[in-house]
Amino acid sequence: MMIEAVRLHGFRNYEDETIAFPRAIILLYGKNGQGKTNLLESLYMGGIGKSYRGTADADLIGWNRDQASVIINFRRSETQQQLKIILSRMAKKELWVNETKVPQRELVGTLNEVLFSPDDLQLIKGSPSLRRRFMDMEISQVSRPYYRDLLQYNRAVSQRNLMLKKMKYEGIHSLEEWDRQIAGFAASIVAKRLEALHKLSFLAGVLHKRLSRGAEKLDLTYVQPYGGGDTSRQTDPEWYYALLQRRLEEDVRRQSTSVGPHRDDLVFSVGPADLRKYGSQGQQRTAVLALKLSELEYVKSETGEYPVLLLDDVMSELDQDRRQALLDFVRDRIQTFITTTEPGIFAGMAGCHPVCIEKGKVLYGGTES
Repeated sequence: MMIEAVRLHGFRNYEDETIAFPRAIILLYGKNGQGKTNLLESLYMGGIGKSYRGTADADLIGWNRDQASVIINFRRSETQQQLKIILSRMAKKELWVNETKVPQRELVGTLNEVLFSPDDLQLIKGSPSLRRRFMDMEISQVSRPYYRDLLQYNRAVSQRNLMLKKMKYEGIHSLEEWDRQIAGFAASIVAKRLEALHKLSFLAGVLHKRLSRGAEKLDLTYVQPYGGGDTSRQTDPEWYYALLQRRLEEDVRRQSTSVGPHRDDLVFSVGPADLRKYGSQGQQRTAVLALKLSELEYVKSETGEYPVLLLDDVMSELDQDRRQALLDFVRDRIQTFITTTEPGIFAGMAGCHPVCIEKGKVLYGGTES
């Protein structure tokens, strides 16, 4: 997987810029507020169809413009392809793959990417929602059925929650339709998560052992706060259905659904120690780095080639040893984009291609076409 070029028209602070990229470690550097992260954000949109910064589509359009576009030319399995995203203040977003208009669910998985941002350093000690999002984003890129199931599951949970709110004030309503849907999708989603986690846990354990120079081994455990510790029926729809019935009274009181993969979590541990509770900052960062590197290997195992790696201002958060380990892992095999305000920390590191960004323009380093 390789991004060959991107054209930005009216996107954020880019008026009309076309940039070509080599298969290398690409350093996007410059002062704060110049457009480095905006450029990385545009590349990420090619994989997911939306910003990773939680920004509304209309806010991605430059000032005094009604429309913006992102066009990405990339190579997958040695075949050239193109993605086009058109944003408008007046109309719905349009997504195009090789001149064919597609819905977002069909875009996901076309251009595989792994993002590593400072927020990911909170994966271990942050909220469970961060860890669920991590699982969902990675599996969705390699399994469109999983992404479709996830969308339908989230809709069903939202509808059930609306009914629960009505029930608190209006009395009993039938939840049979939503409970059956939720139970079926929950079993399918958890089955795929467990399958993916089995691979990720093995890969992360190997990489963590290497990063810690053999001193520690990382383990990942899937946990469900509502099942009473029963892991034997995690992929059985009837188990989820029965739990939904059992917890109905509590759900009505809380006006939310307490059973299902939207409540599940991951536990990171080294030996008997839960890293969230007992890990040092260094241990936590080593574990997150091992996890992000395992993502790259996981995507390759599922698709046959490495994804593009996007690093948003994360290198300054890692110490010299972890930076070097990351660069050594990706060099000469994974196209990597790194935003930084400190290009000096990469001085002397082989395989880096610097691109200077200033006020939404490439001053040098990119190849205009």
